Amino acid sequence: MTKKDRAENAVKALKELYPDVRCTLEYSSPVELLIATQLSAQCTDARVNIVTKTLFKKYPDCEAFANADYDELCEDIRSTGFFRNKAKNIIECCKKIISDYNGEVPDTMEKLLTLAGTGRKTANLVLGDIFKKPAVVVDTHCIRLSNRIGLTKNSLPEKIEQDLKNLIPPDEQLDFCHRLVAHGRNICTARSPKCEECPLNNLCKEYESKGAKK
Repeated sequence: MTKKDRAENAVKALKELYPDVRCTLEYSSPVELLIATQLSAQCTDARVNIVTKTLFKKYPDCEAFANADYDELCEDIRSTGFFRNKAKNIIECCKKIISDYNGEVPDTMEKLLTLAGTGRKTANLVLGDIFKKPAVVVDTHCIRLSNRIGLTKNSLPEKIEQDLKNLIPPDEQLDFCHRLVAHGRNICTARSPKCEECPLNNLCKEYESKGAKK
């Protein structure tokens, strides 16, 4: 089976398994998604959603975050981990959005990457979920599953992103990544994946190799 065939079958199988997918971070504006995604680094989406429920009421817009007291913001986001660096980045990020982009979250990869705390994963999520552009969001689930399925042999996120862009149709890319997250949480877990009950095991390189070792 070619990589292209493998990718096509994976898209189809995951679509049937998880027909209604969305970003699991809760937000109501572009800047809220941007900040929630920054907070999700080394933290679960569930924890971030607990924190942002009150955080976004306290800081309702970009200007409020730009003018936030650093020490106070640190305390507000402490439970997400790495809170000092995250607080610093959030304040700098929002100041730049105001000074360089008229208070609006930009809609290109190049501009998003100029914002503090914003890497390609965060930028792609914003481009896909907010601006409805083709986007490959490479998180830990995407890295693990795309390697197991056999869509890439790379471990570097940027190379995986490019591999998947070459294999997945543009209009399927974002939802495919959201479905990888769902499947990574439910079945293809990092430890003790449920291979025998996985609907993708007929496509999976890792499952094939396990069979070969028996």
